[in-house]
Amino acid sequence: MTRALNFNAGPAALPEAVLQEAQKHLLNFNGTGMSVMELSHRSKEYEEVHAGAQQQLRKLLTISEEYEVLLLQGGASLQFSMIPLNLLKEGKIGYYVLTGSWSEKALKEAKKVGSTAIIASSKEEQYRSIPSLKTEPLDEDGAYLHITSNNTIYGTEWKSYPSSSIPLIADMSSDILSKRINVEQFGLIYAGAQKNLGPSGVTVVIMKKDLITTPDDHLPTMLSYETYSKNQSLYNTPPTFSIYLLKLVLDWVEHEGGIEALEKRNQEKAKILYDVIDESDRFYSGHAIPDSRSNMNVTFTLPSEEKTKEFLNLAEEKGFVGLNGHRSVGGCRASIYNAVPVDHVVQLAEFMKWFKARS
Repeated sequence: MTRALNFNAGPAALPEAVLQEAQKHLLNFNGTGMSVMELSHRSKEYEEVHAGAQQQLRKLLTISEEYEVLLLQGGASLQFSMIPLNLLKEGKIGYYVLTGSWSEKALKEAKKVGSTAIIASSKEEQYRSIPSLKTEPLDEDGAYLHITSNNTIYGTEWKSYPSSSIPLIADMSSDILSKRINVEQFGLIYAGAQKNLGPSGVTVVIMKKDLITTPDDHLPTMLSYETYSKNQSLYNTPPTFSIYLLKLVLDWVEHEGGIEALEKRNQEKAKILYDVIDESDRFYSGHAIPDSRSNMNVTFTLPSEEKTKEFLNLAEEKGFVGLNGHRSVGGCRASIYNAVPVDHVVQLAEFMKWFKARS
């Protein structure tokens, strides 16, 4: 079969080698006579997968023992609520930086729990950049400072992270493992898996242990970080197959040379597309300003809606998938996560040049 040229924003492309490995063991995992989907989550065979995924993530990201690695469900969207429910205590303020739709949604959920404040925003400029901010006033009343590290809809990404004496929390759903980070700079990192980590269904939370506290009596058991910390993320049945694929993706990252190798490759892929945009005499216009451009989601528009539709229709005929921009902003978007091969990006760049020339 011919594999699609997959530029979907999420669920997104998975490494072909990972899919082949999963296929090979789909009916008989490690001699058990069962698929990994059929194993008990209390079995020795599955617990090795589960612990292996946590350990491999620790290795790749250099996560110290001061942090828990939790494997949860509910996506990043559930974390929008779990974070304030666990960390936003009475008398404290949750500070948010608005850089797009997902940070807006995170703030909306936190407002239902406690006091919040917007410390910086680029909304007035249609989220075309990452705003600058000062964190000095936050020390006394701040519970945490929340950012979204990469903005899939608008194509912007933090190039460096703010320093803060209160816990820095980052939604890294769409750029985790794409570049080297210093985990010690954060109090909590969370990421839905379906972009760079694996399939949908599992959410990774990397959390400083001293932020995990005994919950208030009103907090449901399943919404407490302590529940998962005490039970190695096995309090209830976890998304076992998603965690198995997460482990395979993490092994693939190591085989590819680790995060440093992927970061270099991601920079190469992004440059290929941004060069086409910048050299197109404004036929293609990037949404994000250059110093805020994402290496994961390249967003751009064409001269008219008519041209955009023609571009997308012809791209689909050529085998390109997922290039439609988000419905809230329109235009086009190429999501070039870790698993998208350089060759696919080159083919897209050539198609973009060809389309401009024929127009």
